[in-house]
Amino acid sequence: MKLKSALLVALLASTTAFADQSFNKTTDGSPLKIDSAMFDTPAAKEFLATGKNPYIGNPEAIARGKKIFQLYSCTQCHGGDAQGQTGPSLQGPGYHYAKNATNKGMFETISAGTNGGMGAKLYGLLAPDDGLKPDEILKVISWIRSHPGSPTGNE
Repeated sequence: MKLKSALLVALLASTTAFADQSFNKTTDGSPLKIDSAMFDTPAAKEFLATGKNPYIGNPEAIARGKKIFQLYSCTQCHGGDAQGQTGPSLQGPGYHYAKNATNKGMFETISAGTNGGMGAKLYGLLAPDDGLKPDEILKVISWIRSHPGSPTGNE
């Protein structure tokens, strides 16, 4: 009986440790299929397994996230500090899409786009050979979450 219990505990622990997140499009809630091989950094792998963004509060990731936000012209719609311009503010706690209060939700929105005119940014969805890798999206999210009053998304 002890052996069965130990095996069951080990099986549950290994299943939980490798349970990948499932993602859904913000536009219609349909499944968003992302090849798990794209989660190719330790931080991206941790996010895939837990839904938690390990870059939250990391100054280097925040600085890189801001630069990526600027390079991909996100500032044109969301403003220089993600405060909103022609597009909605990305700073919390009030979000245009409620799911963006979580890092998983914001990851889905950035990856696949919205009904409001923002196109997909994920590599392969933006264009077959262009876009942001999951690790880069996590860094952008860490920058967005660094603004005063915004939740960490890891709650």
